[in-house]
Amino acid sequence: MAALTHSAKSEVQAIRSLILAADPRISEGIKWNAPSFRTTEYFATTNLREKKGVGVILHLGAKVRQIPPGGMPIDDPQKLLKWLAQDRATVVFKDMSDFNAMKAAFLGVIRSWIAYV
Repeated sequence: MAALTHSAKSEVQAIRSLILAADPRISEGIKWNAPSFRTTEYFATTNLREKKGVGVILHLGAKVRQIPPGGMPIDDPQKLLKWLAQDRATVVFKDMSDFNAMKAAFLGVIRSWIAYV
């Protein structure tokens, strides 16, 4: 983070802090030149190229996983997730105000998501 030059660096830091606080098993690394998060596998990567703010790509790591019929039952009552595939979704935060408004719901999504990695 010290070397990151990005117009939404404060939002990236807030996202990092929330994801790391979601569960003590979560650790951080760099994947695709961006802050990424893992338990046993990487499951979330910040999308620093998102045009409408800062994105987070949620995925299931490198291993193929058995997906329950009908998809992954993720707790997402505010419909934050935009599904890209059966095992991959994205969340976009326009700015810090948007992140703060969605952070409780995003925390729930993260906690649901890590059950699959």
